[in-house]
Amino acid sequence: MSDIQYPVQGACQCGGVTYELLAPPMKVMACHCRECQKLSTSPFSVTAVVRREDIVFHGEMKYWERLSDSGNTNGAWFCPTCGNRLYHINPAQPEIIKLKPGTLSDTRMLAPQAHVWVSEKQDWFVIPDGVPQFDRQP
Repeated sequence: MSDIQYPVQGACQCGGVTYELLAPPMKVMACHCRECQKLSTSPFSVTAVVRREDIVFHGEMKYWERLSDSGNTNGAWFCPTCGNRLYHINPAQPEIIKLKPGTLSDTRMLAPQAHVWVSEKQDWFVIPDGVPQFDRQP
């Protein structure tokens, strides 16, 4: 949305970690894989892909990682107090941040531009017409 004023503030649930998003995301995606369903405790997780230079974090975070289906490392940074995930990274691409954008103060930019892993999507969830869908990760 063009009327969003940057920077946009963000924070974990307890406020121990805060951040500023300095520019619009490169893309916003919804992932329907089972791991994202666990992460979000909902039918999918929304991710805003941003350049590392376009975001500034403040506060202590903890790190956890797992291997993804593709064999890449999926690293997660989260608040050690409230446990709220703030972003994911692939250590092989440190210049890209996969922000968990529900932590933003202004969430108007969150309409997904694509839905991935729809092969694991909940049957009852209907993806809006015209939004690209991928059975797995494109």
